[in-house]
Amino acid sequence: MTNVSSAVAVSRNPATGEIIARYPFASSADVSEALASVDSAFRQWRHSAMSDRVTLLQNIANALRQQAQALAEMMTREMGKPVDQGLAEVEKSAGLCEWYGEHGPAFLKREPTLVEGNKAFVDYLPLGPVLSVMPWNFPVWQVLRGAVPIMLAGNSYLLKPAPNVMGCALLLRDILTNAGVPQNLFAVVNADNDGVAQAIGDKRIAAVTVTGSVRAGAAIAALSGAAIKKCVLELGGSDAFIVLADADIDAAVKGAIAGRFMNNGQICIAAKRIIVEAAVFEQFSEKFVSAVKAMKVGDPRESGTWIGPMARFDLRDELDAQVQATLKEGATLLLGGHALPGEGNWYAPTVLSDVKPGMTSFDQELFGPVASLIVAVDATHAVEMANDSEFGLGGSLWSRDLARAQQLASQIETGGMFINSPSFSDPRVPIGGVKKSGFGRELSHFGLREFTNTQTVWIES
Repeated sequence: MTNVSSAVAVSRNPATGEIIARYPFASSADVSEALASVDSAFRQWRHSAMSDRVTLLQNIANALRQQAQALAEMMTREMGKPVDQGLAEVEKSAGLCEWYGEHGPAFLKREPTLVEGNKAFVDYLPLGPVLSVMPWNFPVWQVLRGAVPIMLAGNSYLLKPAPNVMGCALLLRDILTNAGVPQNLFAVVNADNDGVAQAIGDKRIAAVTVTGSVRAGAAIAALSGAAIKKCVLELGGSDAFIVLADADIDAAVKGAIAGRFMNNGQICIAAKRIIVEAAVFEQFSEKFVSAVKAMKVGDPRESGTWIGPMARFDLRDELDAQVQATLKEGATLLLGGHALPGEGNWYAPTVLSDVKPGMTSFDQELFGPVASLIVAVDATHAVEMANDSEFGLGGSLWSRDLARAQQLASQIETGGMFINSPSFSDPRVPIGGVKKSGFGRELSHFGLREFTNTQTVWIES
């Protein structure tokens, strides 16, 4: 969990350093009131008709599209997301609502078993209020990809957003309320660490979902375990982006640019370790550096900007320390490697080469616009290095031989592998990790059923 050093959460424009707003943290009484409200909302919502829930999701989708510009601009102001990417995030979230509205009810239907004579079946029943501790990097998509299936399953949702994007959280809550979401079915609480612990320990919270750092996930998992409550963790990642010698190099370069630098490089499933077979390393490296140089760095409010400011000043300092440590360990700097001047929180798009296992940028997660290029002797070596990580969230593998690529993908220890594509999330498939990247799944029917009571009913006539 984020350490709290003051009595307020501060929303700051990372492009200028200007403070936008201050939001007082919730008192113990405030947290208790929020818990009572989402519990009351759940008691009513759990009995709602599935058709009403589906209609609500379509209404949310419509409202998101109507307010897309306002949401995108708020993301740009609070965490520096280029406005084009913010608009795409809102549209993706609207599509999520429609996908779950179309397919979700079937995933929650009563399910027959293999017991003879139809004497047993399985129901997927709501659990109760779910506490959601969310990060700042996707303040609309990240929230809704959990909230939508949670509410569709009949639960209520209590959001504890990252302190620096409280404006996004409150705007999203208001948009959902205006779309017809019942009062307090989707609620927001500006809790500090003590408030989160209070909520997890309260009997009214049925389960917890977390997206964030390993440190935050470990702390919340410990609290959830002590309270005997289910939690889903989607934590850090240091995804491998493997380019084999037979890959389409131009396509791989384009994919690596998107996979590493989208959202200013601040994505858990970003392509953080780019592992390239030696036979094509020089060719890939030259084209990749050229493509990085061509990215537009600038005002995130302007269409066409690819790299804006980093969201938090402390994370820029941490990123720079990791880059400098990697260089001292023997890596080569091909581009960038420094903060950009000015009052804002800017960092130059950076490419490190000659990165090896044991170096900082290989072993740690670098959350920002920094790419690490790594040479592999062959495909076997590439897989070995991909697995040489405490993380296991996602990964990419590029090759023209699809059968071989699939065989290699199954050897890589991650929750998801993308062949000839950068990693991404999509409602049709689950997302989640192994190792220190967490456990449990979001999205698809797996994510929809995570926060349900899988109840067996056996009937003897």
